[in-house]
Amino acid sequence: MNRAKQASRISGRKFLRQTFVDVQQELEVKLRSSRNITHDGTLGAVNENHWLKVFRAYLPERYAVHSGIIIDSQGQTSDQIDIVIYDLHFTPTLLSRDGMRYIPAEAVYAIFEAKPHIDKGYLEYAAEKAKSVRDLYRTSVAITHIDGTSPPKKPFAIVAGIVAAKANWNDGLGKSFRKVLGGLKGSQQLNCGCALAHGSFDTFDPKGALTCSPSSGALIFFLFRLLKKLQSLGSVPAINWNAYSTALEQSSFSDTKGRKQHGHP
Repeated sequence: MNRAKQASRISGRKFLRQTFVDVQQELEVKLRSSRNITHDGTLGAVNENHWLKVFRAYLPERYAVHSGIIIDSQGQTSDQIDIVIYDLHFTPTLLSRDGMRYIPAEAVYAIFEAKPHIDKGYLEYAAEKAKSVRDLYRTSVAITHIDGTSPPKKPFAIVAGIVAAKANWNDGLGKSFRKVLGGLKGSQQLNCGCALAHGSFDTFDPKGALTCSPSSGALIFFLFRLLKKLQSLGSVPAINWNAYSTALEQSSFSDTKGRKQHGHP
């Protein structure tokens, strides 16, 4: 009998919990080792990459996970986002250039900022990133399928959060953290996050109440509750590709005589 099967027979729940605690500890070690990197840009990229791997490993394949910039049919763009969870089946990326992906706003389920720690400054920074995405325009059109046509789906609220190795307050995700989080309103609200050494949090409760986990098992608590939230969102709205093509037509420019130019002299 293999060790995993033997351990799960003794206590399945204990085995499951310990397995994910091990994953969390492994991630914590990687993030701690990154502290030796002195260049801020390199440090940020390394931390971001660690978290990207975690999301990719534990989210179903229907969810694509990359860093990128979000773009809408009016040509407006978000800030650069560390982690974007988006649909790649119905809405492919519009452009991948020099390692940067431009993702249609309609495709986005959730966004996260990956930081070395969580404090007031980073929470507010992540909130501004969230606003830059949520303020974009999203289209939605009817869907034709074997049973007929479904009306356009109303775009859901995009989930936004922050992930880090720890929280920088003495009381972790306590009173100080909750005061800052509670002050983020409207499109700047952060719905969830994880500070491995201090726990995870979310406001996925139907009434928006804040739920926090202890540090032990924080990663799996965060991931499983995020999965449940993503499930509740269903599929992304069907993108109106005509809106994007129209934007490209309108971006044609005029010469000094007022004649439209379309890439020809």
